[in-house]
Amino acid sequence: MSRIGKRPIEIPSGVEIKIDGQVVTAKGPLGEETVTVRPEIAVKIEDNHIILSKVGESRETDALFGLFRTLVANAVTGVSKGFEKKLEIQGVGYRASMEGKNLNLALGYSHPVIVEPPEGITISVEANTKISVKGSNKQTVGDVAAFIRAKRPPEVYKGKGVRYEGEYVRRKAGKAGKK
Repeated sequence: MSRIGKRPIEIPSGVEIKIDGQVVTAKGPLGEETVTVRPEIAVKIEDNHIILSKVGESRETDALFGLFRTLVANAVTGVSKGFEKKLEIQGVGYRASMEGKNLNLALGYSHPVIVEPPEGITISVEANTKISVKGSNKQTVGDVAAFIRAKRPPEVYKGKGVRYEGEYVRRKAGKAGKK
């Protein structure tokens, strides 16, 4: 039995939960998220908590139990608090700026890299080298942050590129040089 799946999900104030068969819809101040739960998992609301339970007993049901509890919890958290990923740019001449709602990156290429955020995602630039990706869907926020990072991942010799905030990049020595 999944330890994560057994934990009830508390519904914060300002969030409205609607269960229609196997579809759980969370509506809050930051938007609306929908999770379709597999039929092996039952969902119900009891005194301001969402409780998931297994319908059958199999290895697959055990695996899905914790997964869908986490997906529903992420939807509830997303519409109440939201999710955020922060990125840093390191390198001489590397910088970011906003053009309307699009992100304009100068990453050492002969052309600027323009990133258009999908629906429900907001990108902001705090300093020239700090990017913030915010949204109510945890997976989409992570996907957009990974897409931006993939435009110029950190290289191992000088550490130049786009990295997550606090990400450790293992450095290599390079050439030994003359003695």
